[in-house]
Amino acid sequence: MSERFVVIMAGGRGERFWPQSRRNTPKHLLPIVGDEPMLTQTVARVLGVAPKENIFVITTQSQLAGVRAACPALPAGNLVAEPMGRDTAAATGLAMLLVKQRAPGAAFAMLPADHVIHDVAEYQRLLGVAFAAAESDDVLVTIGIKPTTPDTGFGYIRQAGPWKEFDGHWAMAVKRFVEKPSLATAEGYLASGEYFWNAGMFVWRVPVVEAAFKAHAPELYAGLAKVEAAAKSSGTWDAALAALYPTLPKISVDYALMEKSTNVVVVPATFDWDDVGAWPAIAKHFPPDAAGNVLRGLAMVEGGKNNIVVSTDGHLTAVVGADDLVVVHTPDATLVCTKARAQEIKALLKRLEGDAGGKKFL
Repeated sequence: MSERFVVIMAGGRGERFWPQSRRNTPKHLLPIVGDEPMLTQTVARVLGVAPKENIFVITTQSQLAGVRAACPALPAGNLVAEPMGRDTAAATGLAMLLVKQRAPGAAFAMLPADHVIHDVAEYQRLLGVAFAAAESDDVLVTIGIKPTTPDTGFGYIRQAGPWKEFDGHWAMAVKRFVEKPSLATAEGYLASGEYFWNAGMFVWRVPVVEAAFKAHAPELYAGLAKVEAAAKSSGTWDAALAALYPTLPKISVDYALMEKSTNVVVVPATFDWDDVGAWPAIAKHFPPDAAGNVLRGLAMVEGGKNNIVVSTDGHLTAVVGADDLVVVHTPDATLVCTKARAQEIKALLKRLEGDAGGKKFL
């Protein structure tokens, strides 16, 4: 078996988990679900797939200290900070360069840092299937989640029938990637049975993804080549990234590569999965009380049902006579909103961003 690598993207801001999630300590550095930070859980899951020496984490300068604390098992040199965020295509390109330096022909997985997966054994098996697919041919492999609802918050992948079988599991040819749809369109996707949610989990070999960059994102590829040359001449990534990374085009890997490529296959997931996108999602992962309330920390509900109440630092947070609320208390900020409007937290943060006094709460 070829040498395998895993690169975890841990640079997001987790805005919909404010006020717990902040710029320097976002969602993936917090125990939103479980007892350890989401990133720590992600690293633990992939240790059965690749050795710790082959696991990288790409983060931001402001989160680097938190990532180090969350990843004590990984070599310090495998924790790499972008000077500034340039979206997922640039992060994928950086991952490609890091792996290429170690093993030019190796396959590597690109994985988000903040997903919840409980069935670790099946997850590791399926990731092994995705690696086997990537190592068998010149293909870009993605892991697709079978949709359970007509969700408009995900991109979709349309499969075009069986491609190859690995370990008793079929990889499917991909017809196309689809942007986040309208509700009516998503309902059609769900009914057809031909679509998967795009969970942002990819596996590919270095030469294959490099060829995709060269063919479909030539400007980004040229910038990455300059970063690679500068790192080789100076012997360090830090100076090369500081000088050149901010000049890379800002574009997602879906737009830059996946939507344009014709050599994409999808491995249907057979493990549980949740991207835990906003506060209401945590209710699926904690036992409720008799009235359906999910309480974390020192929290109480009297005469109310289906609330989520999260309280920190020994502060008692109580809700009386209210239903379907999200209430989150932290030492310097408290959030109260309805579950139905939890996505609007991002609009609130934009207001804080534009307020001189509000920025300290971001």
